[in-house]
Amino acid sequence: MLIGLVRDSVMQCFCHSCRAPVLPAAHRRSAPVKKPVGKPRTKQPKKVKFITTEIRCQEMSKGGLAYEVILAEPIGVPVPRRADSPTEKTPSVEEIQEKLKAAEERRRSLEASKMAAIASKMAKIEEASRIRSEQTNNFISTTKEALDAKMENHEEKREAYINELRARLKDHLEGVEKTRLTLEQQTAEVYKAIEDKMATAADKRDENIKKMLERLREHEEQVRKVRAGNQERFQQLESAIQDKLQQAADRRLMLEAEQKEKLRNHERRAELVRQNKSARAESETVGTAVPGAAAAAAASSG
Repeated sequence: MLIGLVRDSVMQCFCHSCRAPVLPAAHRRSAPVKKPVGKPRTKQPKKVKFITTEIRCQEMSKGGLAYEVILAEPIGVPVPRRADSPTEKTPSVEEIQEKLKAAEERRRSLEASKMAAIASKMAKIEEASRIRSEQTNNFISTTKEALDAKMENHEEKREAYINELRARLKDHLEGVEKTRLTLEQQTAEVYKAIEDKMATAADKRDENIKKMLERLREHEEQVRKVRAGNQERFQQLESAIQDKLQQAADRRLMLEAEQKEKLRNHERRAELVRQNKSARAESETVGTAVPGAAAAAAASSG
């Protein structure tokens, strides 16, 4: 709709003072203009002194427009006049009745042809509906047969699959039962071997306990013997240690007496040394005092 309005507005006169007639689309399309094969030749318009008064546009082909420019009214060309129509005769009553009868016959023939066409169309519709119903029934029957066959096939496959599963399950249960029996047998054998080992271990344990007790008694006897021998040795060592301690005490007393004697001698010597030093010091003080007194006397006499 919008495209039509735009086309109509474009095809109007540019001056908007007149309204150029717009040809219908059917008429425009009925007479398409062939496009030129080569390059179209354009003629240069002649120079005129008058101004364009009207522009008409017409769509000659799809996508192409043809413009008709009217510059001015033609000069010196007489306007063609319409020829006078001859005098018409007034029809009579008989002619009018004949025309009416002919029109009635034409109407009846048209109605009959229309009814025949409608009847043929209805017959075609009935035939098409019958064919369609037959095709539908055939399709339903064939589809039903195919579905029945498919269901039967599916049932057969399901039964075969179930039977196969039952056979596999039976084989599996038989294998499980065999495995269980072998496991029970192996378990009984293991239990028996463990009991035998436990019995032999208990016997060996009793024997080992007896041997260990015998070894313990022998060890205790050996310990008593060793302890008795060690007691004698301890007594001998104790007596030897007491003798050595006594000797050490006597020696220590002797050393103490000697040290005391050495200390007394040292003290006597030290006392003598001190006395000698004091005597020397006194003699030295006396010797230094006598020359000093002589010098003082000399000085006083002089």
